[in-house]
Amino acid sequence: MRPYNAGASLPRDRPRRIDPVVSDRTAIVTGEGSAVRLPRIPTTSPPASAGSQMRNLIFSMGVSVDGFVAGSDGEIDWSAPDEELHRFHNRMTREIGVHLCGRRLYETMVYWETADTRPGQSDFELEFARIWQELPKLVFSTTLDRVEGNARLATAGLADEVARLKAEPGADIEVGGPSLAAQCIQLGLVDEFRLFVSPVVLGGGTPYFPPLAQPIDLELVETRTFAGRVVYLRYLRAPART
Repeated sequence: MRPYNAGASLPRDRPRRIDPVVSDRTAIVTGEGSAVRLPRIPTTSPPASAGSQMRNLIFSMGVSVDGFVAGSDGEIDWSAPDEELHRFHNRMTREIGVHLCGRRLYETMVYWETADTRPGQSDFELEFARIWQELPKLVFSTTLDRVEGNARLATAGLADEVARLKAEPGADIEVGGPSLAAQCIQLGLVDEFRLFVSPVVLGGGTPYFPPLAQPIDLELVETRTFAGRVVYLRYLRAPART
């Protein structure tokens, strides 16, 4: 789904907080009516079989200018999306084949399993609810013994589950929440990073990127500025240096 701290997927009656812890060519959009097109950068993932490409693992989240997805107390009210950004999140979520989440995020998102039956929802919130209900979800938890809707509990380790999903045919995979995403990044599993940068400096909190033993080389393949001043940056992991 879309960046959880962007508020697009959080129910309106919950606090805006989290716990600290394509095509051959890509449009580069710099403003309304202005675009440059760049070739898509190939990923380093090897093909699953002859003539087919492995699925990418994507980490997408809202972030402050200084790189935090939440403030020191877990606050994310600074990143609540307007309608334009919410609809963009909806479209991107529809393109995902499976979503990975931990227990905290799963329990937050259970709201959307019945959100389309609640009064007072906007049309774009109803649209997101239906997209989320149809999206397959894989939940990583050592405390849950069952999950609802189109979800299942992971039975293998994170690296093994991701490797299996990448080798299967289908649309790309997305990991949600900074804690689970941090593990994926440190294991070298994330192929694509999507940042929704809000014009705010937090000075501390939960970082988008965890501590790393080695730098990650990236290629910027898409950017867009929304009317609400949020800047979308999409990076692919750069080809390995030879």
